[in-house]
Amino acid sequence: MTVSRTRILLADDHALVRRGLRLIIDAEPDLAVVAEAADGAEAVEAAKESEVDLAILDIAMPRMTGLQAAREISRRAPGIRILILSMHDNEQYFFESLRAGASGYVLKSVADRDLLEACRAAMRGEPFLYPGAITALIRDYLHRDRQGERIPESILTPREEEIVKLIAEGNSAKEIAEALFISVKTVDRHRANILQKLGMRDRLDLTRYAIRAGLVEP
Repeated sequence: MTVSRTRILLADDHALVRRGLRLIIDAEPDLAVVAEAADGAEAVEAAKESEVDLAILDIAMPRMTGLQAAREISRRAPGIRILILSMHDNEQYFFESLRAGASGYVLKSVADRDLLEACRAAMRGEPFLYPGAITALIRDYLHRDRQGERIPESILTPREEEIVKLIAEGNSAKEIAEALFISVKTVDRHRANILQKLGMRDRLDLTRYAIRAGLVEP
């Protein structure tokens, strides 16, 4: 009897990491990597062009992060399940991943142990939570219950997040304008709106925000 294999898109900007993960995945009879991507934008394209059941996205990639790619893939192809890969046992990244549509958050340090289980859980429609994430969820639930509050959704638009990421990566307004095919004046307007929305003053504040929101790695 042939086992139908889960078709996987693997996105990480390090070719060696992709190769290692691919070896682990392809050794399984029910899993197969059918597409690879070196950044978030490539991942979104690959998800659109390939027949994919599951996308495994590294959280920190150039051009577009795994979180941004996850949001875009969830919007364009809600049937694709998503797992986020990260080096960081970080509550903020974990919650942002859930909000971006991921059904699991896998730490790279234990990917050889957890990734296969996470892939299968995602395909069963179950969340995959490592022990630290479970603790974070419980703590957050108890805190919200006590405070009677909810975690706010991101108040920035996808375009504004893109600009914050580029600012935090040290790009000038001119470089951002060229990268996004918009005018410098439009970049400045976006930047002013972002600072006002977030109640922040300068590039340093925006960089700290970008790290907390998982747009760039510390």
